[in-house]
Amino acid sequence: MASTVDMIESRKESNGEAHLDEPMPNGLDSPKKSTPETLSQRVLRIVKANLLVILTVAGVIVGVFIGLGVRNVTLTRTQVIYIGFPGEILIRLLKMIIIPLVVCSLVSGAASIDPKALGKLGGLAMLFFLITTLIASTIGVVMAFIISPGSVSVNKPAYLEEDVPAHKEIIDSFLDLIRNIFPSNLVSAAFQSYATSYKLMKKNGTNGIANITVENVPFGTDQDGMNILGLVVFAIVFGVALRKLGEEGEILIKFFNAFNEATMVLVSWIMWYAPIGIMFLVAGKIVEMEDVASLFASLGKYIACCLIGHAIHGALVLPGIYFIITRKNPYTFLWGIFTALATAFGTSSSSATLPLMMKCVEEKNGVSKHISRFILPIGATVNMDGAALFQCVAAVFIAQLNNVSLNFIQVITILVTATASSVGAAGIPAGGVLTLAIILEAIGLPTSDISLILAVDWLVDRTCTVLNVEGDAFGAGILQFFVDRDAKRNGAELSEVRLEAAPESSPLISKRSDAQKSGSGEKESSM
Repeated sequence: MASTVDMIESRKESNGEAHLDEPMPNGLDSPKKSTPETLSQRVLRIVKANLLVILTVAGVIVGVFIGLGVRNVTLTRTQVIYIGFPGEILIRLLKMIIIPLVVCSLVSGAASIDPKALGKLGGLAMLFFLITTLIASTIGVVMAFIISPGSVSVNKPAYLEEDVPAHKEIIDSFLDLIRNIFPSNLVSAAFQSYATSYKLMKKNGTNGIANITVENVPFGTDQDGMNILGLVVFAIVFGVALRKLGEEGEILIKFFNAFNEATMVLVSWIMWYAPIGIMFLVAGKIVEMEDVASLFASLGKYIACCLIGHAIHGALVLPGIYFIITRKNPYTFLWGIFTALATAFGTSSSSATLPLMMKCVEEKNGVSKHISRFILPIGATVNMDGAALFQCVAAVFIAQLNNVSLNFIQVITILVTATASSVGAAGIPAGGVLTLAIILEAIGLPTSDISLILAVDWLVDRTCTVLNVEGDAFGAGILQFFVDRDAKRNGAELSEVRLEAAPESSPLISKRSDAQKSGSGEKESSM
């Protein structure tokens, strides 16, 4: 019997069924081992895997060269608009997809997560966003005191005076934020938001006294701009309500899930147009710039202060937090979202970048759909690290211009107000300038100096947007790490329970096994 077994094994070995790891005759490798990859094949594979990122980088570089080249040609204002037309199409495509993406992703995300887990995820996200925004504000204040951008004489551009936001009381600004959380009309919230204006009202004296007092009375107006905060809150609450319905809400949840998936397909198509759009956006903005040399000469220290602060926060602080928590390479994570970061730089809108960011973190960085489609829309609304840093630099810059020495209480006021007001900052180009007026009012500085900020906002706002969306992405990555860790712990606990339960057996099973043993013993004795 042993000889027959040996013969079978030798046949298997001769047929290649055994010892597959050993090299075959004539120098041929075993079927399981693939041939080594050549250098050209490896380069081709890397290029294919990162084709969109490479095209986006190329689009930015080519756009810079096109802009610098065309600047030497005398162009009319109409021709400049035509140069930026392909970029305008990209922004329109991204804005078109924002509302269905935000609403459907938040409804499906909130409906698919247990309310307790939803509260925990939301709490962790808000804590991360609050801490990073506060750190960014602190970096902004420190950089402004070190570099002192307001220590130079600056000429105010007269053509931007009319763009300065109107005066608004601090309390009214925060009340507007709360009002926008609860929109009175969901349809109008898609393109309008609530804002307080003022009108002077006369009041005659009483008891026949000819005293006339004038009071600045606030009243509500609708201003252009999506009320993204109200839509986010409604979508989350509506998703939780659908989950509470149970089976009755299943149909609607499936509808939102299918709508969300279809929207992401549209996003994947738009992504391939992004390099062309970004190229013309960058080129058009460079051509638009007027008198760049004098602008950088007078506001160069302010620009440097903002850009260095953004670089420190984006290249050191956020990756450092990510590494400390997850022990993973943060720069590999950054490379995965490079397309979204380049789009943020080109469009200068965190809301417009949201669709591409979702796609990047899911496909390149392994963040689950439940996490990304729940956290990223919230982050695009409430997490404004770049805006908070720039607002703090701008506040100290304007104080230095007006020879106002800030005391400790005023510095704390700048930090707290910048962190709080960045929550309500609109995710649109120049959205942070509107909330800067709140900070200036809080410390008693003139809002007319905001015209200086507007002069270079086209550049600073782009790095702000890059920092904003980078913070959102790192937040999603950190939350994914916590979810995976909890899942592993729960799995380990379940396996421990199973191992502990294994020795326990039923008396019936033990009796049956004893009977089987005795039966086998009888058979052996009879044999």
